[in-house]
Amino acid sequence: MIDLNHIHLLITFRCDRECDHCFVWGSPGNKGVMSYESIEYILNQAKELGTIDEVSFEGGEPFLYYPIMLKGVNYADKLGFKVEVVTDGYWGTTTQDAIEWLNPFTSVNDFVLSLSSDLYHSDNWLSEEAKNIVEAALTLGLSINLLAVENPFTKEECPSEYKGVKVSLSKLMYRGRASEKLVDIQRRKDWKELKECPYEDFKKQERVHIDPFGNIHVCQGIVIGNIFREGLSKIISNYDPAKHPIVKDILEGGPKRLIEKYSVPHQNRYADECHLCYEARKLLRIKYPNILCPDPVYGV
Repeated sequence: MIDLNHIHLLITFRCDRECDHCFVWGSPGNKGVMSYESIEYILNQAKELGTIDEVSFEGGEPFLYYPIMLKGVNYADKLGFKVEVVTDGYWGTTTQDAIEWLNPFTSVNDFVLSLSSDLYHSDNWLSEEAKNIVEAALTLGLSINLLAVENPFTKEECPSEYKGVKVSLSKLMYRGRASEKLVDIQRRKDWKELKECPYEDFKKQERVHIDPFGNIHVCQGIVIGNIFREGLSKIISNYDPAKHPIVKDILEGGPKRLIEKYSVPHQNRYADECHLCYEARKLLRIKYPNILCPDPVYGV
């Protein structure tokens, strides 16, 4: 059993953009959207589990389904969860408009807006929409985070803050769309060196992502069960990372182990651990279709 304290609801794979670094290949044409009924069901399951205290609403772009997302946020608040919403802020056309979008969240007891803005989303590290949303959030007294991902194609330095709001700069992970769009200038590590996952602690799993189809991911594209078929409590109580076909191998020897165990065709050098792991998993999907899924996470 794992001791979860945070669930991320990928309420849609659809997005208004097609960013080169996106883990889940978000795009305007993507399918897969959670109904409110599904959101309520998942939140009730999370409450029954008894260990979860925070829920994130993300995607794709959750603001594309604003009424359903907002109703889900209010229900999560009613159940006593801390609530986060992650957005690219496409809707922040003016400060006053952003205030209208954000005003309903002022009634949520423990709420934070996490706003992605970087050179994948805009021509500048901070888009005009992001600046408008920061102004609106500060006006309303809402908590806000600014999220950015490093970009190997620029020497322009990411700002550390805007209007007193700190910008959190994350490493670029070469999985999802980045495995095709961004790896060419970064292939530098011998595959035999990639012996561990530096990003997810599978032994002390504290969070999972749940996609629109009900799949529960310990890392995007590595599934441990489906909440609509089995229920969250049963999946979590039965899950053993040391017995999961993919997680077990990563724990034993990182992405390198997937290559060795399954004799997966491979290159000699990869951008990082995520790149090797993702490419290996794509080739292993035929063997583990219910574990290495769903299609949108693998660009299908």
